Amino acid sequence: MTDGTRSDRPSADRHTVPGHAGRAAVVVGGGLAGITAALALADAGVRVTLLEGRPRLGGLAFSFRRGELTVDNGQHVYLRCCTAYRWFLDRIEGAALAPLQDRLDVPVLDVTRPEGRRLGRLRRDALPVPLHLGRSLATYPHLSLAERAAVGRAALALKALDLADPALDATDFGGWLAAHGQSARAVEALWDLVGVATLNAVAGDASLGLAAMVFKTGLLSDPGAADIGWARVPLGELHDRLARRALDSAGVRTEVRSRVTSVSIDENGTWNVQVPGETLRADTVVLAVPQREAHDLLPPGALDAPERLLAIGTAPILNVHVVYDRKVLTRPFFAALGTPVQWVFDRTEASGLAKGQYLALSQSAARDEIDEPVAALRERYLPELRRLLPRARGAEVRDFFVTRERTATFAPTPGVGRLRPGARTKAPGLYLAGAWTATGWPATMESAVRSGVSAADAALSALGRPRPSHLFAFEEAA
Repeated sequence: MTDGTRSDRPSADRHTVPGHAGRAAVVVGGGLAGITAALALADAGVRVTLLEGRPRLGGLAFSFRRGELTVDNGQHVYLRCCTAYRWFLDRIEGAALAPLQDRLDVPVLDVTRPEGRRLGRLRRDALPVPLHLGRSLATYPHLSLAERAAVGRAALALKALDLADPALDATDFGGWLAAHGQSARAVEALWDLVGVATLNAVAGDASLGLAAMVFKTGLLSDPGAADIGWARVPLGELHDRLARRALDSAGVRTEVRSRVTSVSIDENGTWNVQVPGETLRADTVVLAVPQREAHDLLPPGALDAPERLLAIGTAPILNVHVVYDRKVLTRPFFAALGTPVQWVFDRTEASGLAKGQYLALSQSAARDEIDEPVAALRERYLPELRRLLPRARGAEVRDFFVTRERTATFAPTPGVGRLRPGARTKAPGLYLAGAWTATGWPATMESAVRSGVSAADAALSALGRPRPSHLFAFEEAA
């Protein structure tokens, strides 16, 4: 039996950090939520062990090798309003590797329009809300004049919603949009263009509460809130290598390939975390794992209704990867209408590809496609790319493959809000973290980091430890 920060196994990652004596914590799960919780606890002087069952950190935002390519399992972006994830990037010294746009600018190609007239743009001006999007909306070619006016009225109605109203969670976003005069075309060309990528659900399947949070925060709070950022390096560089370096520097003992089999508390109030061949003892445990795994590890009585965790559904994301022998896309990314293609990103430089171009198609809400054979997906998507990108018509496809995340996010269905637990449980010293917990955000990297902060905050309060002052700076900026 070992202490929560000691092991009989040799470790090059162990550090002695002043002030770390006296309290020990174990964080189960090495995704963004777990990494955040571990860093926050360690920064407050708690001895921390982080356990991850996979051979790497990063959770569902990771990279792998395929021949000469370094491939992200999926395209992940964040917005300027994602203040917690931006704090995380700063904390691991990775902000320069995932820069933000200077100003929101989303090219939108409508394949149903004649060539030469397919491009529209969603971009902002340096004006106060809501005027910052006024010119873009007024000239957006993919909606009629009447539809643009109706969108403006719906946006004002959305801005007036109270996100604290529990009735929003029980209402579907699609029904609300229809009641506010939004045509099917407006939903496709604007609301779902943004909503599917951020919520991982079409408007009719999404909670109004979560959708309103996305649009109010991203588009209707601050002129720059929706400026887009994404990693210009493989995600593994950020969420594994740099995160592990930050954990090491903070004195966190990080163990990968360490799957937790049980979590229990003894009569003295000490937590015992069991991994094969070892039991770790701790004052505090943070379960930063998916909801079903958390359900299986929770001791009896930790939640009033643990079965609610199993009622939180999941939603898939499909990513289609295409390597061409030449450059076929001249912009960093674009979104598409009138085609199965949703968002396309140029990943050539980040992947290390020396010749040609590598495009990644991010296909959210992909329930109907997630299990389709690669051959069928190839037959569907390559012709669509040729329709969208004239230069692709004469290009040779050097490689085509897909990555599938069948449980990429929790499903943001109406009513999901009442199922999401907070960080605290009824078991003293046991806390929950993960994008699926009650952060108020949909299943994003921002939600994951916020959940880790909430779990650490609750644990530090119970331990009587002061919060690291830098940890909560992002809340003031939100």
